[in-house]
Amino acid sequence: MAETSQSTTPNPVIEQLEEKDKTSAIAVAGHPLHAMSVHFPIALVFGTLAVDVFYWWTADPFWLRVGLWTAGTAFVAGVAAGIVGTVELLLVPGIRARVASWAHAIAAVTLISVAGANWGLRLLEPDAVLPHGLLLSCLAAVLTGVAGWHGGKLIFDHGIGLMVSPKD
Repeated sequence: MAETSQSTTPNPVIEQLEEKDKTSAIAVAGHPLHAMSVHFPIALVFGTLAVDVFYWWTADPFWLRVGLWTAGTAFVAGVAAGIVGTVELLLVPGIRARVASWAHAIAAVTLISVAGANWGLRLLEPDAVLPHGLLLSCLAAVLTGVAGWHGGKLIFDHGIGLMVSPKD
């Protein structure tokens, strides 16, 4: 078996990147606000998809009303989380310098746009949930996965937003 060797020479670009501050600029008791606020829109995006499926199966207008509220709340909560995330992106050099941060931001802004379109569709044409609302809900769920994957990569691989004391 051939052994794979890794270069022991450090990469100067990565070293320069790691020197930049990557702690959260907006935190409550050491917990990044963006990381705390994304759970609600994520849950509501998937909740809207579930509600659309329930409406598809039952044709009960109750699910139309629930879908209007879950889609609207997902959009509003997503905008709030997006504002905090954008401030973090712009204020923290260690976040701004990473490609994964920009990929996460683009996926998240696209997701917020789709969530807004989904809510707008329900406001203007409640009966258009099938098929257009369901398709928008599916697209939003996929975009949530993409944005979440990049966000998780930022936290777990790059340590973005972690406020760890020196003794930890």
